[in-house]
Amino acid sequence: MTEDAATIVAVDDQPEVRRLLSDIFQARGKTLRSFASGDEAIAYLQPRADRVELVVLDLDLGAGQRGGIEICAELRRVHRDLPIIILTGHGTIDDAVAAVKAGADDFIVKDPYLEDKLDLSVEKIERMMAQVRERRRLEGEISELRATNERLRQIAGRRWQIVGDSDALRAIMARVERVAPVPRPVLILGERGTGKELVARSVHHLSTRSSEPFITINCAAVPESLLESELFGHEEGAFTGATKQKEGKFELADGGTLFLDEIGNMSTEFQAKILRVLEYQRFERVAGAESIQVDVRVIAATNADVRAKMDEGAFRRDLYDRLAFEVIELPPLRQRMDDVPPLAVHFLNRFREEVAGIGVREIAADAFDRLAAYDFPGNIRELKNVVERAVYSSSGPILTGTDIEAALPRDRISQRKPMQIGSFADDPTLPLAARVEAFERALCKDALEETRYNQKEAAALLGLTYDQFRQRYRKYGLRKE
Repeated sequence: MTEDAATIVAVDDQPEVRRLLSDIFQARGKTLRSFASGDEAIAYLQPRADRVELVVLDLDLGAGQRGGIEICAELRRVHRDLPIIILTGHGTIDDAVAAVKAGADDFIVKDPYLEDKLDLSVEKIERMMAQVRERRRLEGEISELRATNERLRQIAGRRWQIVGDSDALRAIMARVERVAPVPRPVLILGERGTGKELVARSVHHLSTRSSEPFITINCAAVPESLLESELFGHEEGAFTGATKQKEGKFELADGGTLFLDEIGNMSTEFQAKILRVLEYQRFERVAGAESIQVDVRVIAATNADVRAKMDEGAFRRDLYDRLAFEVIELPPLRQRMDDVPPLAVHFLNRFREEVAGIGVREIAADAFDRLAAYDFPGNIRELKNVVERAVYSSSGPILTGTDIEAALPRDRISQRKPMQIGSFADDPTLPLAARVEAFERALCKDALEETRYNQKEAAALLGLTYDQFRQRYRKYGLRKE
């Protein structure tokens, strides 16, 4: 048998005992390594403990040596799961107690029945080791599952990460980080495609509920006649087609977060049911008599003007008050165009990860210019679609402005207006300085109109710093009429 095979180590200062142990274990198909000194055995075990299945250790190792109990204690400190049997020729109860305290798995007296005792002890230890191996296997599976879960969470984090560095986005993320650990509802407002679900997921992932379920439902996509069953579940036979009991979204989200998207589409009657669940965290399934208790954090979102709907009586003020512990309003993409370049790069990289054979590696400056000239009424979702269409259609390694142009919706491509310089700027009778100022004023005014009076964007359009543009803005009195 090779050195790599599982081995039994015996430590005894008497050669005849070592030979006896060798005969006993070899008859059972085992390999024995015997030592007269405990220190020799420790040195042997140091790099090989994982290949040793048992240590048989004499209690009294003779004059000048450390005793078996001391050696046992040292082995146990270093090799936590290594089975150890202590042998003695004249053991007492006190010796047996000391051996067990030192970490021995069994204590056997050397007598004419030693072979039988060793058999019984080894059987007992093998059962014990089977349990140890099973425990190690389960620990390994748990460790692997945790590692897999962490990888999936990292992937999910990348999948749902919020990209950008504009002032508006930094302000939003500051509010997200502040409210995330507070177990109260959040209301997210914003146009379609502005990333309301991304923000909701960020609140969840940064909260103490991050390891619990994040359940979503688009309230606008479910007819209200079915919405109660979707949210609260139903009992078997509750209605035609209800062939078995079904858990609703609130039950599935128990302990975690429920994201109610487009909550503004609910009738005021159904809003009252949602308010009741928010208040008491209790509900009944459709056709059910049992009251179900849950612990769910609700994050709601809508693209509707909820304040106008409240004035119209179409949205309950008490529900708004309950949801509005924190209200996060997401600006449309056209109001944070600084985020378009990093978002475009993010969507390119993600598309490359998800689709094999994509040759585009980077985005050219003229492609960014073309993206900046478009107002994206569909917001971030539309930007993603435009970038993916352009990347899919591109034939080169660099995404160009032409590629972007071809991917933009033909009926909505923004066209730059011709400059309206004004006739006095062309009047040759005026001094040159006045004509230059008139021309400069017209350029600034045209840039403001093109960017809907966003001064930062207008400055970028003209190639000026924000401070340079602000000087001209004040000089020429360009405030919007």
